[in-house]
Amino acid sequence: MLFALLDSFFVTPPDQARVGWLRGVTYAHRGLHGAGSSGGVPENSPTGFALAIERGLGIECDVQRTADGQAVVFHDWELERLTGQTGAVLDLRMDQLTKIGLSGSDDCIPTLREFLTQVAGRVSVLIELKSKRELRAAPLCLAVRRALEGYRGPVAVMSFDPRVSRWFARYSPHIVHGLVVTENGSRTLPARIKRRLAFWQAKPQFLAWDIRDLPSKFAATQRKRGFPLLTWTVRSAELAARATDCADGPIAEGAGLGA
Repeated sequence: MLFALLDSFFVTPPDQARVGWLRGVTYAHRGLHGAGSSGGVPENSPTGFALAIERGLGIECDVQRTADGQAVVFHDWELERLTGQTGAVLDLRMDQLTKIGLSGSDDCIPTLREFLTQVAGRVSVLIELKSKRELRAAPLCLAVRRALEGYRGPVAVMSFDPRVSRWFARYSPHIVHGLVVTENGSRTLPARIKRRLAFWQAKPQFLAWDIRDLPSKFAATQRKRGFPLLTWTVRSAELAARATDCADGPIAEGAGLGA
């Protein structure tokens, strides 16, 4: 009861007219990639985004800040797994990164603005901001906000880092912002309190919950309060069924996307 009262005090449910579009959409996790029907297309690639758009899927992508303060679409902190090259994304300028090819394809690392230009409002977009505690969140948030200037399609930002959603709530409330949550297999009281504190700090307008942790009493409660509940990463038909039962939209890949 006390936690519920504090939830109501610290985090107000969002305006449904602004967040309703998040529901009922299947989001392709890092675009439509993998070795299946997409033929070995790399994650977070222009080709994978194009395939997702062709299927009418929403798109979830990852964004990091470059050394010169720009936003590029790339998941890992280091380049090696996805490009075969060494080095950290944060240590390179945008003009350097956009010349680096994604392994197994003719695609290069796209900027966030290039990605948004490609989508052009045709499908819903989720942008996950990659952040970590030892880095300031504001420079990345600013880079993303600059890239979003003038964009007219349905788009939302989200992050595991509650500072990101809090920044958008404070400085760019017109941009829909959410909190990504995982319980890491722990439902102890200290872990539950930590997640609650992140929720209060983030002041999100939606939640993106680890499918492995659903059903969740807390997630279900916030969903009933009006917070859209997305879930990741849905990789099988079984998990897709769970997502249908417990959430408003799956962030999926492979078999989780269905036929």
